[in-house]
Amino acid sequence: MMVPVPTIPTDDELELIRQSGVALRAGRLSLSAGTGSYRVKNTMERVATALGIDRHEAHVTLTEITTTSHRGSSFRTEVAEVRSIGINSDRLSALEVMASTLRPGSTVEEVTEKLDAITARRPLYSGLLNALWSAIACAAFAFLNNGGPIECLVVFIGAGVGQYVRRALLTRGFNQFGVTMIAAAAACLTYLGFVRALQAVGSVGAHHQAGYISAVLFLVPGFPLVTGSLDLAKLDFSAGLARLTYALMILSSAALAVWGVSVAAGLDPAPVAAPSLPFLVLIGLRLVASFLGVLGFALMFNSPWTMAIGAALVGMVANVVRIELVEVGAAAQAGAAAAALIVGLLSAWVAPRLRVPRITIYVPAVVIMVPGATAYRSVFHLSNGDTTQALAFGVQAALVVIAISIGLAVGRMLTDATWAYER
Repeated sequence: MMVPVPTIPTDDELELIRQSGVALRAGRLSLSAGTGSYRVKNTMERVATALGIDRHEAHVTLTEITTTSHRGSSFRTEVAEVRSIGINSDRLSALEVMASTLRPGSTVEEVTEKLDAITARRPLYSGLLNALWSAIACAAFAFLNNGGPIECLVVFIGAGVGQYVRRALLTRGFNQFGVTMIAAAAACLTYLGFVRALQAVGSVGAHHQAGYISAVLFLVPGFPLVTGSLDLAKLDFSAGLARLTYALMILSSAALAVWGVSVAAGLDPAPVAAPSLPFLVLIGLRLVASFLGVLGFALMFNSPWTMAIGAALVGMVANVVRIELVEVGAAAQAGAAAAALIVGLLSAWVAPRLRVPRITIYVPAVVIMVPGATAYRSVFHLSNGDTTQALAFGVQAALVVIAISIGLAVGRMLTDATWAYER
């Protein structure tokens, strides 16, 4: 019986192995930072081209990357898994800058050094600051959901506690879905505890309990919802469906915890009527709340201040336009599509001037439009057996998310030839 003699790789093949590994590492960093599969592929392709690889092909899902690098008659196929699913806008920006500044003839050592520096970057904000950004965003959400000063104040406290618990548990490696349920319960219980304390001293009435649903809106999976929808727009169904499934599971985990607290405390998260304020005053407050909401989410996603302010300015304009369109009689999904289109167009102008990826501008800007409260109400009524109400809220939430995705995709197609035409 003949034993096959192992072949010894040539120097060129060994170099291809090293180059392929570096390109894959760039993709893993990009995927772990929360971007869509199209951006992961683009980053790896630019790194591979700069290193001298003739052709680079990749298949990217939510947690896995399969790549094949070609040069001449040689090829190298590798598979990697990314278990940490998170959002890091600062890392995304650093990877974008690195990939765009690489020149043909770059060496493995040069790219490895750049990737080492990106990997070593620590979070821009501590756990307490991260919780503060969440608190600001959700308090702004509370006002946009027609909450008053008491609701905004107590949501600020509840959301801050919830996000602090969430981050502390995630950094210790706990299961994301379990952490989501714990964080949602912590935010709701903190909110209700403070409201009950205020009621005990006679400061507020029972109607303030209805605002607790805004305290868990920091758990709305905006990044995977948006990136998953955009992956579908690029016909990348495996990545898009995986991201949307992940987002649905996160949303369901949070909603079930909210439902459990609601049943235990005898609460009903019914929508609240808009406050009676002069038109110009209401517009001004909505502009401020929209700015702070987007700013809080952007900072919570580890965005540098310049990037966060750019996203907040874009989101402020678009969100107020959306609210006003709905109030004059437009369907919620029509207002969301128009606002998302505005975000897409403005991001195409703002992002290059700030030298940041568009995704770091338009995702925080549209997260504030994602109907998290409506989705939570759908699960609440479904859990209570009220199928009619559950379907009504669920369909409304789904239509708005689809409309946001369409608006962003159209905006990208109008401003980016790689989206308007298939290669």
